[in-house]
Amino acid sequence: MADTMETPTSRLELVMGKDAVRRLADSRVVVLGLGGVGSNCAEALARGGVGSLVLVDRDVVEPSNINRQAVAYTSTVGQRKTDVMARIVVDINPSCKITPIHVFLTRDNIGEILGGLDPRPDFVVDAIDNVTAKLVVARWCQDNDMPLVSSMGGANKLHPELLRFADISKTHGCPLARIIRKESRKRGIRKLRVLYSPRSRCARTRPRARAARPRHWAPCRTFHPSWAR
Repeated sequence: MADTMETPTSRLELVMGKDAVRRLADSRVVVLGLGGVGSNCAEALARGGVGSLVLVDRDVVEPSNINRQAVAYTSTVGQRKTDVMARIVVDINPSCKITPIHVFLTRDNIGEILGGLDPRPDFVVDAIDNVTAKLVVARWCQDNDMPLVSSMGGANKLHPELLRFADISKTHGCPLARIIRKESRKRGIRKLRVLYSPRSRCARTRPRARAARPRHWAPCRTFHPSWAR
């Protein structure tokens, strides 16, 4: 029997089925912010077969981005994140339609930028790190009936297994979510689906002075991240 020809979506079809993969190929997703969360999200969406991506960010790649952002390499420092991300997506999925928008979203321009997209997006991912902009996006998406998920605080956290989706009203243990929850009530944002972690940030600690070691001492060969707390 002849071997089946593999495609970039072959393994996705095994997991989700051909109809689901086809729907992804026909979908359009907006990713707002291409930092540590947004750039990795955009890469995952491209690998997942999403057929159209709108990439929005106003920043350029900085050296300090290299430890965590999918757009950050020594070769891309100083370049627009939207341009770098567009090249990465094309390399992963050449058939993906890409709309890079190098701008910072505000209350004054969000209607023109998101409302002017044709075809209309199926989903919006808010990976912005600015509270005011996140609230502007949440209110606009609510008023225009556009599905949205908003990323809360993820900096200095060590337990990705604790990440969860919830309505903003159900969040706890996340300082950014607390601010967004309070401000959402003031602004009439009734529902907002977010991705958050209830785990507080890891504390910065000074290294302890080393105690004298016995002559027979040997380092432990196993380690668990929780020991560092």
